[in-house]
Amino acid sequence: MRMRNKPWAKPELEACDYFVQQPEAKKGKWLESFRKQQPFYVELGCGKGGFMAQAASVNREINYLAIDIEYKMLGVARRNISRVFEEKALPTDNILLTAYNIEKIEEILDEKDTVDRIHINFCNPWPKKKHKKHRLTHPRQLTQYKNFLRDGGEIHFKTDDDELFEESIEYFRECFFDIAYITRDLHTSGYEPNILTEHEKMFSEEGIKIKFLIAKINKNSEKMKQNSESAV
Repeated sequence: MRMRNKPWAKPELEACDYFVQQPEAKKGKWLESFRKQQPFYVELGCGKGGFMAQAASVNREINYLAIDIEYKMLGVARRNISRVFEEKALPTDNILLTAYNIEKIEEILDEKDTVDRIHINFCNPWPKKKHKKHRLTHPRQLTQYKNFLRDGGEIHFKTDDDELFEESIEYFRECFFDIAYITRDLHTSGYEPNILTEHEKMFSEEGIKIKFLIAKINKNSEKMKQNSESAV
C-alpha cells in the first residue's frame, strides 16, 4: 500500500536540526557532522523510522545516518524518532536523516566516511527479473557500498521474502562478503539483540518467518582474487 501524500512532511524536515537537506555536500565529511567521533552506522531505506528510533536512542555510543528517498516517509520517520527521543529526554545528537536515491549512494558517501555497519530492513524485493538490479543487495549496489564500508564492516540484512534472501546470499558471496551469521527463522534463532521493525511485526503476525543474515566485507580476499587473476 502506497503512503498518501503528506504536505507537512517537507516543511517539518527542513525545520529539523538533524535533517540534512544537501547530502552531496556531506560526502567525505559525515563523520565530522556528529558531536562525538564514534562508530558510524547507516540504515538504507529507513521507512517510518521505527528501527532507527529504537537503535539510536538505545545505542548512544553509535552515530546513525538514516536514508530514504521519499520526503513523506522521512516526515513520518522524523516524528517517530523525535517522539522516542523526547520520551527518553535524549538529545538527537547521534542521528541524522536525509533524502536520497540509494541507487546513487556513491554520490553522497565515499571512503572518507568509513561506515562500520549498514542496516537493510525489509527492502523492496523487486521480484521480476528485469527489476532485480534495483535490489539494495544486488551486486550493483554492493559494489558501491564497498567504497565506504570499512574492511571487516558488516551489512545486517532482514527480509520476509524467501527468493530475495536466497539470491542475496549469492550476491554477497559474489562480491567477496563472508556470511558471518545466518538464520531463516530469526524469532526462534535466539539471536540477540534484535530490534523489532514495523514490517517485522506485521509479517510475523501473519506467520511469515523472518530471514536475517550478517555479511562481513573481506577486502583481502578480493585483492587476492584480483592478484591471482592478473598473474595468469
